[in-house]
Amino acid sequence: MLATLHKLGIVPSFSRPSVSDDNPYSESLFRTLKYCPAYPDKPFEGIEQARRWVHRFVHWYNLEHRHSAIGYVTPSQRHTGQDTTALLEERHKLYEAAKASNPQRWSGKTRNWKRVDEVWLNPPREIRAREQKV
Repeated sequence: MLATLHKLGIVPSFSRPSVSDDNPYSESLFRTLKYCPAYPDKPFEGIEQARRWVHRFVHWYNLEHRHSAIGYVTPSQRHTGQDTTALLEERHKLYEAAKASNPQRWSGKTRNWKRVDEVWLNPPREIRAREQKV
């Protein structure tokens, strides 16, 4: 298999020793990709079709898909600073109004709409320790 990779011009990459962040990021991306609403149900007909699909996926991922880990905003909204307290407060009010109008549908509190400052797949030890104290 290694020879085939080299023949195709692919350089195999392995996780760096003692760096646990290598694999989780790619695994997270692959899961998001596989659960994308437009995930293809049959193989691509060729490389150009695959490239077009990936291009559309990247657009969807960055500009349309709301990520739960960053407060249900898109990466683009986060990157450009559009995930303001005002936006999240507006969503909080909307959820509270929905809960008030139909309380039997809600079993507890509504979603937490506070702005998320940092997101980690594998937080450093000091951050994990700090979060466990809270």
